[in-house]
Amino acid sequence: MKDFLLITPPFTQLNTPYPATPYLKGFLNTKGISSYQMDLGIEVILELFTSARLHYLFEAAFENDDLQSENSERIYALRDEYTRTIDSVILFLQGKNPTLARQICTGNFLPQASRFEQLNELEWAFGSMGIQDQAKHLATLYLEDISDFITECIDENFGFSQYAERLGRSANNFDEIHQQLEEELNYIDSISLKLLELRLQEFQPKLVCISVPFPGNLFSAFRCAQYIKQHYPNIKTAMGGGFANTELRSLTEPRVFDFFDFISLDDGELPLELIYNSLSSSNETFDFKRTFTLENGVVVYTNSSTRPDYRQSELGTPDYSDLFLDDYISVIGIANPMHSLWSDGRWNKLTMAHGCYWGKCTFCDISLDYIKLYEPLTAILLVDRMEEIIEQTGETGFHFVDEAAPPALMRALAIEIIRRKLVVTWWTNIRFEKSFTQDLCTLLKHAGCIALSGGLEVASDRLLALIDKGVTVEQVARVTRNLTDAGILVHSYLMYGYPTQTVQETIDSLEMVRQLFELGIIQSGFWHQFALTAHSPIGAHPDEYGLTPEHESISFAHNDIQFKDKTGIDHDKFSFGLKKSLFNFMHGIGFEIPVNEWFDFKVPKTKIRPDFIENSINSDPFPTSKPSSKPIWLGGTPLTSNYSISKKGKAVEMTQWIIHLKDDCIEINLEEAKAEWFMMQLEILSIFNQEQRTISQLKTDFEAKFDDFELFWYSKPIMTLKEAGLLIM
Repeated sequence: MKDFLLITPPFTQLNTPYPATPYLKGFLNTKGISSYQMDLGIEVILELFTSARLHYLFEAAFENDDLQSENSERIYALRDEYTRTIDSVILFLQGKNPTLARQICTGNFLPQASRFEQLNELEWAFGSMGIQDQAKHLATLYLEDISDFITECIDENFGFSQYAERLGRSANNFDEIHQQLEEELNYIDSISLKLLELRLQEFQPKLVCISVPFPGNLFSAFRCAQYIKQHYPNIKTAMGGGFANTELRSLTEPRVFDFFDFISLDDGELPLELIYNSLSSSNETFDFKRTFTLENGVVVYTNSSTRPDYRQSELGTPDYSDLFLDDYISVIGIANPMHSLWSDGRWNKLTMAHGCYWGKCTFCDISLDYIKLYEPLTAILLVDRMEEIIEQTGETGFHFVDEAAPPALMRALAIEIIRRKLVVTWWTNIRFEKSFTQDLCTLLKHAGCIALSGGLEVASDRLLALIDKGVTVEQVARVTRNLTDAGILVHSYLMYGYPTQTVQETIDSLEMVRQLFELGIIQSGFWHQFALTAHSPIGAHPDEYGLTPEHESISFAHNDIQFKDKTGIDHDKFSFGLKKSLFNFMHGIGFEIPVNEWFDFKVPKTKIRPDFIENSINSDPFPTSKPSSKPIWLGGTPLTSNYSISKKGKAVEMTQWIIHLKDDCIEINLEEAKAEWFMMQLEILSIFNQEQRTISQLKTDFEAKFDDFELFWYSKPIMTLKEAGLLIM
């Protein structure tokens, strides 16, 4: 028996578990509360994509005469090839059958339907992809073909990373979801509930907690809760997660509580602990924390507990036990190394800090606690948790899922990783702020950072100021250059249709993006259309941004708000051209095409100079060291030799340093006395030394023995040494 059963309902990611239930399980461990967690999504996928299941699906589609298109007819005609190959392909994508890659890449092993039509455009990309990645890409297209067949012939709601997402989006009332729940179970439902039944019988939990991160998890969450209420009425059910936090804050619909006994908002640890305590309490009323319940047929929100939420340091280390970590599926849908990070490889999820340290962007839900309440962890505690998770999972890859990771904490984290000689690979989300100097980027790369994503958003200085993003396009260009030069991949979130954005600004934004990609300082991106949300500053004051909201009666979900923009521009029509151009840019082609020609309707030419981004980078001022800055030496001890030279007839004693780097070897020459002095300083400045000196302290020490420190510090030998790992923080 277990106290809790923690569930992530279908579907989120194929390659790695969503982190909510590991976070909660780690917390429950600190309280001695027993729990079992399951990623129902990956379990359904693994059950569905087998030869036996596919055979059944093909027969069911044929018997029901559901072959609606030429594509589904082709897939059905090749059904024997699909059922013959599916098991081995899944094993390959799980990393258990790597030799199959060579057979997949022969081109006549996998059956091919409409998804493979794009290969004619992408064959050139395979030259830069290893054979394993090429095979993953082909196998992904193969799975997407099967998915298209399932969607068309078996269940229109199916999707690899979502299920019935349409029902969860802007569901202002519960009617459509409730009506769907009254219908008979479909094939996907039946698989989900069969797997759920096994866990209910095995663990007999007191409370089933279903985390709903996205709209595409919502319907399956209700299906699971419905099954529990029908077959295990004594088991209590609770919902939490990102969807509830953003969409259900105005909940008044009593029918929801035919399925769930509790719905909690924001950080779930204390609310769940109090819910658990209430199950053994005889009190008719109980002090809950941010929790909806039903009392006498009326939805009641209770936040009467005076207990403060737990600090991040008190929550314990995320616990990934119970999950099928060896069975997740790595897929590559697009031949772009940065873009593939979201779907390829197993990543342990952690957060450096709760909330966002910036917390000002006007389109963001900054009024909600998960963004508003900023609380960073210490680097020491973070690396402690990383080591614990590596010990448990055997995986050394980490995705820090912060809203925006703080640069100072990233620096401290990198130093702690290097000091412990920990070999890890990690990536996260940032703001492209000026703190990301060339030296900081080099330090992050040295500590295992391989990629960073951040918001360029509208790529217009006027609109960035209106967003209160705190960056400019020029600054973004410099930061992305620093990251790319350090060997860190860069993904940019892009936005169009922001309030007051003109057609000219949309075209100019695309030109900025084109230049960034052409210079190779951004490797990946994604365009999002602006959405007005209820909990953002724009949602609170839409008239200040020229928007007229179209409010509807709310009894269930409330976040996205329909609106009219006073500009009258139909931003929807820009979607195809923006995304098509970006797809080409990510594959390194199409830069010579004027940006207005990506659209099939008349738009103005760009007003941005074709060298704007290049000039922004080249105008970057020469970096100078502040007195409070702290040098860090990443390298080892130089090999030294002494020699003499003659200057103006006098012998000058010199020292040559030879420093071996991983991929190079450099030499510098210094006057012997200064070399001896600086060799002593390097020992102190070593990253493995806990003592850190400032530039001011170095200057004082140097000038007690020699002449002008600045002349020495900015000399050619020291500048060369900086390239070898002398960083200024």
